[in-house]
Amino acid sequence: MAFRPYLFFGGNCREAFTRYQEIFGGELTLLTMKDVPGGEPPAGQADLIIHAALTIGDDLLMASDAPPTDSFGPVQGMMVSYDAADVGDAKRVFDALGDGGNVTQALEQTFFSQAFGMCVDRFGTPWMVVGPEPQQPS
Repeated sequence: MAFRPYLFFGGNCREAFTRYQEIFGGELTLLTMKDVPGGEPPAGQADLIIHAALTIGDDLLMASDAPPTDSFGPVQGMMVSYDAADVGDAKRVFDALGDGGNVTQALEQTFFSQAFGMCVDRFGTPWMVVGPEPQQPS
């Protein structure tokens, strides 16, 4: 069993997922409204993303643009958590996600992680970056 985050964006899903691919690597798939068989999309919606998938090994992050008829607002009550391989990776990813966004907790060592920080990126996605556990004295 796996849990897979599925994010919604207010018309900037392509931009967000292109940036996430720059940060994390992986294979990016983007499907637009004009890719849907069976007719023309509604006016002004041809380039909206109906499904984005960023695949990195066994990990999958998915998203779409929110339907224009929905009331779209900021994400609340959740964060996407990234487990960094090491402190350097945590810093690189945290700095990239925080660029143009809002850092809510600076990346720092804690009792449970060598590097932990939280931010909301410039696309409105809240993130936690978690580095490895602190090394225990031998």
